[in-house]
Amino acid sequence: MLLPNTTLRVARPTDRLDEVVRFYVEGLGMSVLGSFEDHEGFDGVMLGQSGSPYHLEFTTQRGHHVGDAPTQDHLLVFYLPEFALWQAAIERMIAAGYLPVKSQNPYWDNEGKTFEDPDGYRVVLQNAAWKY
Repeated sequence: MLLPNTTLRVARPTDRLDEVVRFYVEGLGMSVLGSFEDHEGFDGVMLGQSGSPYHLEFTTQRGHHVGDAPTQDHLLVFYLPEFALWQAAIERMIAAGYLPVKSQNPYWDNEGKTFEDPDGYRVVLQNAAWKY
């Protein structure tokens, strides 16, 4: 059973570790929480905000190719209900060189902006509160 103090890690392989880290750090403002090199053939970086109940891990396996996102509807969604903070997040992404893309599901374009990382996975910055 998952308890309220459970931490969520989303782990994903990539062929472009440095580029993906740049997207999430410079674009989204995440921090590097930890990293490792040559752990049984894997290199990786954990990103997030210190103290948050979630973080992302990106790994690359030497000599192994993982390819791009299987669809344009593979999303990470961040709910930013305060307009000024949402707008600042959009401006940060653009300043880092990442322009919004049209979402495959038009729902996300109603109150949000979608950005595509170097692997083709998408991040939605949604100007709404999580309701559930």
